[in-house]
Amino acid sequence: MRTSCCLALLLATLLAVPTHAAAPCDEFVRKLPNVKRSLCEAAKLEATSARSVKGQPLWMRDIQPDDARLRVLVLGAIHGDELSSASVALHWIQLAEQMATPWSQAIHWRFVPALNPDGLLSTPPRRVNANGVDLNRNFPTPNWERDAKVYWEKRTRKDPRRWPGTRPLSEPESAFLHSEMQRFKPNLIVSIHAPYGVLDFDGPSVPPSRLGRLYLDQVGIFPGSLGNYGGVHKGVPVVTIELPNATRTPLDAEMRQMWLDLLRWMSERMTPVELQRSPRLP
Repeated sequence: MRTSCCLALLLATLLAVPTHAAAPCDEFVRKLPNVKRSLCEAAKLEATSARSVKGQPLWMRDIQPDDARLRVLVLGAIHGDELSSASVALHWIQLAEQMATPWSQAIHWRFVPALNPDGLLSTPPRRVNANGVDLNRNFPTPNWERDAKVYWEKRTRKDPRRWPGTRPLSEPESAFLHSEMQRFKPNLIVSIHAPYGVLDFDGPSVPPSRLGRLYLDQVGIFPGSLGNYGGVHKGVPVVTIELPNATRTPLDAEMRQMWLDLLRWMSERMTPVELQRSPRLP
């Protein structure tokens, strides 16, 4: 009896340990544009302890040089039907590993390529998570209880694709990201979306004027959005990339140019003064 219990405990422990082999490459290669198995496997995604509404792991990858001074959080597929955003995040993991420069070697990158796996893996893909909540309206901005529902009712005419939920951080996916922001304390957040083909920015510092062919066009803030919460109210610059197409990535050369432009902007604007300014994260 004791041996059986020990074997069961050992098996449960092994199954709980995140492993590269369990990375969701079968699903990602099948679902995401311009993602080959070699790219996905090379990303070496690790399962976090967090799970989606339907129990899907939330995958993450850290690239952390020894002398890193800057922490950057890169997010894809907050909206599950923006497939290209997850693809670009996976391509950028490869670039972060391969294109080492004196500046990039000072950066601790944390990638979460698919924050909304339930929406991404559904057929057809859905913007919202499995509870029907728009994760990018579920963050605890001031006066959320007063503003979020009114905005949804009056401005979106109760669009089900933009339902903010019943309370801030009601969803396991947004709660995970919120806890990561508190734990990782990023100096910069890069959130990849589609399909409006512009560059948005919230928070302190001077925004980038362009990344690749995407030009700055600040579209405003919304109750419960990540840009509003992180950039405006917590003082963490949030670069929001709106790719031109939700089901096609830019060409590989264009994704590379966007990456280089991002690095260039960070080298100019993420100065020692910026690094000394602690984000207002509890």
